Amino acid sequence: MKKAILTILKYLFFLGLGIFLVWWSIHKMGEKNWEECKTALESARYALLVPVFFILIASHISRAIRWRILMKPMGYKPGLVNTFFAVMVGYLANLAVPRLGEVLKCTILGKYEKVPADKLVGTILVERAVDVVSLLLVFIIAVATQAGIIGGYAKKTIQANFLSGNKEGIIIKLAIVIVTVIVIYFLLKFVFKHYGNIGFVKRIKILFKGVGAGLSSIKNLQNKTAFILHTVFIWCCYAGGTYLGFFVIPETSGLPIAAAFPVLAFASIGMIITPGGIGTYQWFIMEVMLLYGIDEGHGYANGMLQWVAQFFIILLVGFISLIALPYYNRQTTKLTSPKR
Repeated sequence: MKKAILTILKYLFFLGLGIFLVWWSIHKMGEKNWEECKTALESARYALLVPVFFILIASHISRAIRWRILMKPMGYKPGLVNTFFAVMVGYLANLAVPRLGEVLKCTILGKYEKVPADKLVGTILVERAVDVVSLLLVFIIAVATQAGIIGGYAKKTIQANFLSGNKEGIIIKLAIVIVTVIVIYFLLKFVFKHYGNIGFVKRIKILFKGVGAGLSSIKNLQNKTAFILHTVFIWCCYAGGTYLGFFVIPETSGLPIAAAFPVLAFASIGMIITPGGIGTYQWFIMEVMLLYGIDEGHGYANGMLQWVAQFFIILLVGFISLIALPYYNRQTTKLTSPKR
C-alpha cells in the first residue's frame, strides 16, 4: 500500500511538473507569440502527420524485432505480433507511471509466450544502455554538424540537467555511487553464499541469475549486424519523423535536415524528464528552434504538434494492442490446438 501511494505521488509530481511547464512556456511566450502559436495550430498541415505516424510505427516494429534478437541467445523465439503488442502496451503504461511499462511488457510477454520475465529484465537493461549510447551519438552528430548554432546551448542544457553543481560535488557523487555499487555487490555475494537456501534469498538469487542471463544476451548475439541495423533504423525513423514534422507548419518548413538532430536530441531529454515528455518535449523543441531564428510561438506550435503525434500513436496503438492481446492469443491457441 505504501509503495503504491509513493508511486502515485511520484507520478502526480512529474505530471504536475509537465503541466506546469506547459503553462509556464505559454505564459513566458507573451500574448503576441501565443496568438502566433494558436494561428499556426489552426493552419497546420495535419495531413503530413499521417506519414509521421507510419514512420514511428515502423520504428516500434523494428524495436520489437530487435528485442527478439536479444532473446534468441537465451533460446526463446517469441512471436513478432505478441512482442510488438507488449512493446506498445509498455509505452502506454509509461504514460501513466514512468518505467512501469518496462516491467509490464516483460510480464505480458512472459504470460503469452512463456518467456521467463526475470530474464527479460536483463534484455530491457541492454536495450536502455544501447538507447543511451544511440542518444549520445545523436548529440555528437548534432554538435558536429551544427556546432556554431547549438554548441553553447548544448553545453548549458547538459550541465543544468545532468551535471548540476560544482566539479568537486559531481566527483563526490560519482565516487559514492561507485562505492555503493561495490559494497552491494560483495554484500549480495556474501548473502547468496551463506544464506542461499533461505526461500526469500533463493528467489532473489534466481531473479539476479535471470537478469544476468538477459544481460549476457548482448555478448552472445547470433546476429550482431541485424541488431545494429535495427538500432540505426529506429533512430533514423526518429530523425526522419522529426524532420518531416518541420513541414507541418510553413514557418518551420525551411529548417535544414541537419536541424532534425539537435531537435531530436534535446526533445529526447524532455521525454526523460517528464512522463511522455509532457511539457518538456515541446519546450525543448521551441528552445532549439529559437537558435534557428524561429519565433517562440511557431516553435512551440511545432513542438506541440510533434508531441501530440507521438502521444496519439502510443495511446491509439497501445490501447488496440491491449485489447487485441487476449483475442489474438485465443485465436492462435485455437488454430494450433490438435483436433480430436
